[in-house]
Amino acid sequence: MPSESSPLPGAVLFMGDLVVLARQGRLIQEARTRGLAALAVVSTDTDLERLAAARADASHPLSGLTEVVQVADARIATVIPAVQPLLRTYDVRGVISVGEVFVEPVGLLADCLGLPGTGSAAAVICRNKLLQRTAVPGFSPRWQVVPVAERAGFALPQEEFPAVVKPAGRFYSSGVRQVYDQAELTEALGVFGDDEISLVEARVVGREFSVEALVQGGEVFWSGVTGKETNEHESDFFTELSHTSPAPLGPEEEAALIAANTEVLRRVGVRDGITHAEYRLTADGVVLMEVAARLPGDAITFLWELATGEPFEPVMLDLALGEPASYPAPRRRARQHFLDHPHGVLRDITADGVEVSWPSRDDRWPLLAPVGPEAPAEPRAVLVGRLPGDLLGSQRDSGHRSASVIVDAPLDTDADLVTKRAVELVTFDVDPV
Repeated sequence: MPSESSPLPGAVLFMGDLVVLARQGRLIQEARTRGLAALAVVSTDTDLERLAAARADASHPLSGLTEVVQVADARIATVIPAVQPLLRTYDVRGVISVGEVFVEPVGLLADCLGLPGTGSAAAVICRNKLLQRTAVPGFSPRWQVVPVAERAGFALPQEEFPAVVKPAGRFYSSGVRQVYDQAELTEALGVFGDDEISLVEARVVGREFSVEALVQGGEVFWSGVTGKETNEHESDFFTELSHTSPAPLGPEEEAALIAANTEVLRRVGVRDGITHAEYRLTADGVVLMEVAARLPGDAITFLWELATGEPFEPVMLDLALGEPASYPAPRRRARQHFLDHPHGVLRDITADGVEVSWPSRDDRWPLLAPVGPEAPAEPRAVLVGRLPGDLLGSQRDSGHRSASVIVDAPLDTDADLVTKRAVELVTFDVDPV
């Protein structure tokens, strides 16, 4: 680890594109508060002019970024050479992957620098569903890997349908599809690129949850279970439509999910950081869908802040810097619910008495201050993830969703009723096509 007496200015290196840097902008502010320069590595998915505009606005959280390096892709062979000038200019004391695509280079770089991190092996495993199945077969569904040359002729017995087809290296439910017969299976396998690994898995029936965990020195010191709902019951896809933190669960079910996740993280070898893993709770036990060595997506970090009263970002810095870390138990329940939308061209979204934020347009997320444990239930925000002029249609993956409401309530309140009331406040202005 770099010496505290280094003549170079101390810094934290964040890797992630504009959309996730904006969502977790408090990470940048927290680094600056601790007297550290905030450096960022982004890919070509980030519009540098748009990022520069945010940095030039003193009121924007990203104005605290000291330097930004853009790379052509997130491969280790691309990223590690690109950060060498930063390593010669700054005493980098922590490295954090804010989003999914940079998990591998961040894990490797932290190891190279002798810094806390997930560990190189864990970073690679957490980016590949095939490796996850190989590492923790006891928590995996029945699965097969289908090489590129065998896709056209790969067949399943009829009794093994429905099945689920997955690309091993994608994220945010991209490419995941349920198939009901051989024709659909062949079609689904045919859409993947020759550089992608294809998995065919048994369809797992059961409620879906994610487990967020904080790990330091290989020990899980905090776990939280988030309940999930997807559109799987009305389509062939698995787009997430709701997150509830903490999930309304009995103590035995919660304990089973946390115990399974703790064992998965031990087997994968996660050393330091935050993880986000998705599971199905079935009649036969807990089944792993996938595990990621990064912050959770959507607004889950905001939900846990509302639920516990404390933000995640300071803890993330503690973990990256090797400082003692802790996080409280939830005292309220928060939910993000994605709205069904009319099909057509989006013009506007409004809400009666609730702030509507457009992170997709201005890269600003609302500040959602936690309230006391017994404060009344209420809608806290409406988040829009699309732009005026976008065509709204079927929600085949996360990128097709349009808007969501965030609600916050005491633990013993009916979250479904609070959500229903919040949804009724939102109005879509859409031109049919």
